[in-house]
Amino acid sequence: MTTVVDELPQAATASSLAVRAFGLTHPGRVRTHNEDQFLVADLSRTLWIRQTSLPQAKSYQARSRGHILLVADGMGGHAAGEVASALSVETIEEFVVELLRRVAHLQPDDEHGVIQDLRQAVRHADARILEEAARRPELAGMGTTLTLAFISGRRLFVFHAGDSRCYLLRGGQLEQVTEDHTVAAELARMGAIQPEDAKRHPHRHVITNALGGHPGVRVDVYRTMLEDGDVLLLCSDGLTDMLGDSRIAALLAEEPPVAVCERLVEEANAAGGKDNITAVVARFEEG
Repeated sequence: MTTVVDELPQAATASSLAVRAFGLTHPGRVRTHNEDQFLVADLSRTLWIRQTSLPQAKSYQARSRGHILLVADGMGGHAAGEVASALSVETIEEFVVELLRRVAHLQPDDEHGVIQDLRQAVRHADARILEEAARRPELAGMGTTLTLAFISGRRLFVFHAGDSRCYLLRGGQLEQVTEDHTVAAELARMGAIQPEDAKRHPHRHVITNALGGHPGVRVDVYRTMLEDGDVLLLCSDGLTDMLGDSRIAALLAEEPPVAVCERLVEEANAAGGKDNITAVVARFEEG
């Protein structure tokens, strides 16, 4: 099942924007290992992986243009969560190369095919995690969240499962693009609790939808047109549990991507650093 939502107003022009992006991950101050993974990649004849938390970053031959940003927060305890999030990143890297011929000059009638292809990439990652868990009993029960942003020209597509998040800062206003897939968030959407109570609910970290879960991942898809000055943030809950939206918005507005990521991680650790912290930030500008 795929949900397609136009979350934000669409711009009239489809010309490309310059993209500056950076990612950073940190284990935090409490956990001894890091189950988060991230990816920042440019697609232009070759998939050049600029940064990834995985070792031995690679490049892949391709034909088209675009940008991939990804955050995955593994679950399942030491080793298992790290394996699940790593498998999701590796699978997306491999799968996306096969799709690139679609996205050099994406037209409106191409959107459905791109959405279906990237949804299939996420499902393939889900299947790989389940297969690895079945093959290695010590990894049983592992899973991962996944928040993936794909940019082609001015078009933004976000593919999402779990409680990592995508935010868009536009005109000084911070918009949470994705919805959390947790018990507390579901209760808030049903009206059983108030939205502000979900942040303190005892089941706020109980995930209802993730890669590696059963009966299978459900992929939410969001799409919009980017504008000059937009800033995109993908992050794990280790960041949003420690910092409020107003502070995140202030940092996104004032700093370039490298400095934003460093400050976000620094301040989340200063606030307690109770979980792994990952942030990927992209700024979009004319020219």
